[in-house]
Amino acid sequence: MPPALHLRPCLHRLPTDFPDPNSNGRRCLQRARVPQRRSYANASSPLLSSSSLLQPSSLRSKCPFMYAVLGAGFAGLSVVWHLLKHGPKESPMRIDIYDEVGIGGGASGVSGGLLHPYSPKAKLLWRGSECWKECLELSTIAERTMDAGASNGMIQDPSCVFDETMIWRRGILRPATSEKNMEILKENAQNCLKSCNLEVLDRNAAQCLIPDLCVPFNFAVYMPLAMNIHPKRYLEALFLACHHLADEESISGSEEREINLFKEPVSSLRGLSEAYDAVIICLGAKADLLPELSGKLPLRTCRGVVAELQLPTDMGGVYGDQSPSILSDSWLAFQGPRSVFMGSTWEWRSKNYASNVSEEEASRAMEELLPKASAVYPAIKKWTFVGARAGLRAMPPLTPQGSLPLLGCVNDAIGTRGRCMYWLVGGLGSRGLLYHGLVGKLIAQAAISSDEKVLPLEFTSWKKTL
Repeated sequence: MPPALHLRPCLHRLPTDFPDPNSNGRRCLQRARVPQRRSYANASSPLLSSSSLLQPSSLRSKCPFMYAVLGAGFAGLSVVWHLLKHGPKESPMRIDIYDEVGIGGGASGVSGGLLHPYSPKAKLLWRGSECWKECLELSTIAERTMDAGASNGMIQDPSCVFDETMIWRRGILRPATSEKNMEILKENAQNCLKSCNLEVLDRNAAQCLIPDLCVPFNFAVYMPLAMNIHPKRYLEALFLACHHLADEESISGSEEREINLFKEPVSSLRGLSEAYDAVIICLGAKADLLPELSGKLPLRTCRGVVAELQLPTDMGGVYGDQSPSILSDSWLAFQGPRSVFMGSTWEWRSKNYASNVSEEEASRAMEELLPKASAVYPAIKKWTFVGARAGLRAMPPLTPQGSLPLLGCVNDAIGTRGRCMYWLVGGLGSRGLLYHGLVGKLIAQAAISSDEKVLPLEFTSWKKTL
């Protein structure tokens, strides 16, 4: 597989002109000059420089909105984008992102990247239309940012790679695996989105798309507009897009926008209340490691291993450059004529947060996944295992609307009554890519307005269990 993008975090030195802590109201920053390009520099975070919060301001300007976003995966970067997009133009804003493993270093970065708004039974998910729309918008923004970087060298950073594919628009195909499964797929396929339509195919039509496909029940559902997204490249491009948006807002007459990325862990929420107006927790399974939330969230952990396979260069049978990826009891996300990711395992109640996979764990994953994949695409047996990666999902509880992410203000759970508001985006599970655009937009609007009522009740009903 080609190497992923590696953007160095775009950091700015933090201001030291905060007002006296005994004063009321938001802390105020002296406005910095707006740079034409953002430089790469070292910075210290408020967590490591708490003394800077106690220094009086000699030069005051407008009070900035200060946001901390914990986590730089799908949810976290969506929140950052929407804070910038929907925040008040008349006030300065600073957003500090905390993630000890950097952009896409957690479960988001090892996602399979297959994007569509349907359940395994081809049923449109709850609010699937909105999720699909918001995700398409963010993916378009990220892709344009990557294309612009490749065409005009707008970022002078040798570690950035802009010439690799980020999105494959070749669709996804799901063959029926049982007679019962076929009837369910056939019924649900009648109700689909125009923007992500479903086509019912017989064996011949399916094999025209994928010549070696096995279609045992002469039936398959095809999603021609579904996509395969490289998660790491997408997240790094979205991160870069956030910086571009901050620069554009700053030079267009709006107040200064500033983004910082700190590759350091947050071991407690308490120390953040003095520095920020709002803290948005987007840590996935790691949210339970925060002492203030440990054991309080109705989330289950599930470790998933994804295997990378390649077709040897001396072997024929390359995958068609227009052939779709495949969904079945395991999935095959093709990213080139000789490159594919196969997933995913489900190890419930795991506490293993590591992305690295041992030889033994990889072997077990192959033993589990390969028979399932070869049942629908027998040619995959010719492909060679070249590596594996893993992530720990945070799975939400089942509701009448399905398994929905957890959103809401968690000040009561934390036991704080201060001015700083704490917000949670959690439980995106295995649908983080689909959900992240919508939930990031909703929680950003809630944080900006300091009003939980802007969130749909279905996303906050979990709080009744607190």
